[in-house]
Amino acid sequence: MTPSNVSAGLLLYRRTHGGLELFLAHPGGPFWSDRDAGAWTIPKGVPDGDEPLLVAAQREFKEETGITPHGPFLELGSVRQRGGKVVHAWAWEGDADPARVTSNSVRTEWPRGSGRWLTFPEVDRCAWFDAETARVKINPAQAELIDRLERALAF
Repeated sequence: MTPSNVSAGLLLYRRTHGGLELFLAHPGGPFWSDRDAGAWTIPKGVPDGDEPLLVAAQREFKEETGITPHGPFLELGSVRQRGGKVVHAWAWEGDADPARVTSNSVRTEWPRGSGRWLTFPEVDRCAWFDAETARVKINPAQAELIDRLERALAF
């Protein structure tokens, strides 16, 4: 069984005349509603049981965006976020329309311990960012994934 402090995700990228652009997701729900810099993420989640990490990453991307990812997938390794979660990531090249993103819903108690339960989209929006802007928007630990992708693509 995979521990809950392990996630697997995908970083969608595209090459444009202006350079590299990255497709990031903004978490839904009241905790994230007013947060921007450092709040965005690659679509990711916890593997189910013994599910291979890359399979989990593909499933989570589809659940959180409604977009079916297609390889080849470029392994980016893992990063450890501030809270201790280890995120394993792969990149794939493609395109997507952020206006057409559809996300699964999650149910959580908010505020924690209040007995009040809310249901909301796990991802409330996605957007394309150039690499410099993406480094500001993304969870700080995940910025290393952008650096690794740029090195792999020789940007």
